[in-house]
Amino acid sequence: MRSSINRIILLHFRQVTVNLEDVRVRKTILGFILSLPLFAAAADLPEMVIGKEKTEPGISLTFEGAIKDDVQPSQTFGLESESDIHIEVIATWNEFAPRGAVVGGFVPYLDITAVIKNQDSAEEILVRLDPHLNLSDNFHYARNTKLPGARDDVYTVTFSVNGPEPSMVGLHYDWRVEVGDSLLDGETFEFTDLDFSQIAGSRRR
Repeated sequence: MRSSINRIILLHFRQVTVNLEDVRVRKTILGFILSLPLFAAAADLPEMVIGKEKTEPGISLTFEGAIKDDVQPSQTFGLESESDIHIEVIATWNEFAPRGAVVGGFVPYLDITAVIKNQDSAEEILVRLDPHLNLSDNFHYARNTKLPGARDDVYTVTFSVNGPEPSMVGLHYDWRVEVGDSLLDGETFEFTDLDFSQIAGSRRR
């Protein structure tokens, strides 16, 4: 008698377990289906790669014009509602970086500015790019900004990439001997005939 009851209880327990697993599977599938539009929307967002460059010591730079975003605190990093684009630079160590650097890792403490010039009116603005953090690029340098003219005008952007002030980073003996007396030497990169109209006319959400 007790054996029969135990079998009944075991069978019931197995059925409950199967039902629970079925619910979990259904929830997982439903969640995946519901998330598909979000992934598709993110994949469809336009992104403008202005250019890619490399500089010493083993630093890769990707210059981008991205869609303006909600970045907090907005008083510091630019209001989304008052901006046209999100100008940014992704700075990472590459395979030629000094020993100890992680390939693909973020290069911190860079001093980066961008001069955006309207090629028709010659009006220009100076934008300082500060460290930002998101889930797609991770750490990068960026700023929400208005364009000095209409969104469909043509622009020149000159990026200045410099190392930090000497008091900002302590350089050890081995770095000074093998690399030099600074994080990197200053360098400028100019890109012309840039059309930001698609980026400026897009929204993230």
